[in-house]
Amino acid sequence: MSENIITFYTRKGCTLCDKAKAQILELKDSYPFTLAEIDIAKSDELTERYGMMIPVVLLNGEEIGFGIINKFDISNRLQEKTLNL
Repeated sequence: MSENIITFYTRKGCTLCDKAKAQILELKDSYPFTLAEIDIAKSDELTERYGMMIPVVLLNGEEIGFGIINKFDISNRLQEKTLNL
């Protein structure tokens, strides 16, 4: 069984990002996943792609949320993916 991967695009000083990360980490006890945090400020391409959208959350490469992140939406998606692993 492989583990889900949550890719979290963020930027330093982003309060929405801080809140979103805390919500994602709260799910760690309930669902197996690896969190890959990527600072978009380190890449012009990522800044151009996600600059106005951060935080952006991908689950196994599929975008599942951006801006104001809803913990319950992510939980539901993790549950679906975990059942299908």
